[in-house]
Amino acid sequence: MINEIKSDAEQRMKKSLEALANAFNKIRTGRAHPAILDSVMVNYYGQETPLKQVAAVNVEDSRTLAVVPWEKNLVPTIEKAIMMSDLGLNPSTSGDVIRVPMPMLTEDTRREMVKQAKADAEHGRVSIRNARRDANNDIKELLKEKEISEDDQRRGEDEIQKLTDRYVAEVEKMLKTKEEDLMEV
Repeated sequence: MINEIKSDAEQRMKKSLEALANAFNKIRTGRAHPAILDSVMVNYYGQETPLKQVAAVNVEDSRTLAVVPWEKNLVPTIEKAIMMSDLGLNPSTSGDVIRVPMPMLTEDTRREMVKQAKADAEHGRVSIRNARRDANNDIKELLKEKEISEDDQRRGEDEIQKLTDRYVAEVEKMLKTKEEDLMEV
């Protein structure tokens, strides 16, 4: 029973890390990276569709993304969708290719993005701690119903704590990497 609780908590913690990775992908660094445009939705025949399903997104050089739509008539729609996204990007079209230059980041912008990354990391930590709390409550419930001994309870809570510490350390590692990326000129 404790193993089931532990594996459920671990699944929730993994999902927290995945959500954090997605949040970090939306924070743009000075370099071009296709994942920056993952949140852009394009109106494709009346249906909101992710950009990567209607076009190829490639890195042209370190500061420019090239977006090549599968259908030529989508060029203006995609360009508008990128402009309307809250990413602060200005695409330019040349024929069938939409080029998205990454603007230089100012020191203030970098610091704001680091603050955002720290806030996202804190949300990840809170989510992991919530999984720990729920698992510990489940273990206490088993003890109350006399399905496990007090030793099993302590052992289970220790295992959950070790799991929590491991995932929180992973969050810290991800945050450190993102901070270094953002502050790199």
